[in-house]
Amino acid sequence: MADILTIPDAETLVTDALVRANTAPGNARHVASALVRAEADGLKGHGLSRVPSYAAQAKAGKVDGHATPTLDRPRPAVAAIDAASGFAYPALALALDALPGMARESGLAAAAIRRSHHCGAAGLFVEDLASRGLVALLFANTPAAIAPWNGKRAVFGTNPIAFACPLPGREPVVVDLSLSKVARGNIVSAKQRGEPIPEGWAVDAEGRPTTDATAALAGTMLPLGDAKGTALALMVELLAAGLTGATFAADASSFLDDKGGPPGTGQLILAFDPDAFGDGALDRFAGLAAVIEDQPGARLPGQRRLGLRRKAARDGLAVDAKLLAEIAAI
Repeated sequence: MADILTIPDAETLVTDALVRANTAPGNARHVASALVRAEADGLKGHGLSRVPSYAAQAKAGKVDGHATPTLDRPRPAVAAIDAASGFAYPALALALDALPGMARESGLAAAAIRRSHHCGAAGLFVEDLASRGLVALLFANTPAAIAPWNGKRAVFGTNPIAFACPLPGREPVVVDLSLSKVARGNIVSAKQRGEPIPEGWAVDAEGRPTTDATAALAGTMLPLGDAKGTALALMVELLAAGLTGATFAADASSFLDDKGGPPGTGQLILAFDPDAFGDGALDRFAGLAAVIEDQPGARLPGQRRLGLRRKAARDGLAVDAKLLAEIAAI
């Protein structure tokens, strides 16, 4: 059973719930915007399903709902941002405000975020930069969920990588993927719904294949592309935590409960001004997109997401009634 909410009503619902859970209104609005945008794009594992756990962590002080992120400029093209053990979204907003001007000035720029938290649907943030004419990459590390290849103990997070590239006169190309076979949020959502997960997503704590979402969350995720996936997870861990000064996955507390101290994970965002690398970059981007779309059945990444976004703007969000009651009860 689902209820229909308009996007503004959903943002108000989430904002109010987080404020009741010891979060400053400005921070709550940043979080609500990101979660509702993910929900509208069909990314429910990064959408409203996160509100109860976020609220519990804010109440417990595992995430500081009143934190104010700060930005330093140690080099002309580098923004070093301390999320101050608060939600990631206010720190990401600070990065997105700073990066366009820095990239226009230097050709490319980086924002390194430390002492951060779950960054949700990472593609949203690079898409925002691409909508302003920049090519963008985001790397984020997350609490341990993937073992090294041939290992049994989780050392890497699902460690998303997101990329966006502007196209003339249309929405940017957006690539957003986690380095597990599926995003961990999909398993969280399955657990909340009491549903099994497909075999091949995860193994239990003993390394056995499982379709039980609870057992999967207690075990480890299977990497995208097998050994290649764990190599990419190592790369992201070094960029998003080793480089930024954030906490490595193996030492980070869970994003999913209110136990322990702040996760302290990190994000690294790179922004490129295409005009700094020669003339005609946007036309070349458009040319490659046209070659792809010229093939019957082929499409650019993210087209389904854009369709769902338009539908949500028109028809509202269908949200599980049980989840809505849980959020309202916070």
